[in-house]
Amino acid sequence: MPRETKKYCFFCKNKIDEIDFTDAQILRKYLNFSGRIQPRTRTGTCSKHQKKLTKAIKRARQLDILNYTKA
Repeated sequence: MPRETKKYCFFCKNKIDEIDFTDAQILRKYLNFSGRIQPRTRTGTCSKHQKKLTKAIKRARQLDILNYTKA
């Protein structure tokens, strides 16, 4: 069984403090194929940035920047 490498927070690594909800390209990386937000264990983000990421994705959905589902 291969050992998994530790995933690091993308936002901590690049020193991004505030997540811009208008940047759909970054936000799409954290959605799965059906449009749901991926958990921290899958993406490797820290809890602080996961909360901000969730809030940014929800704001982008309300402003119709991101879709709720990929149907």
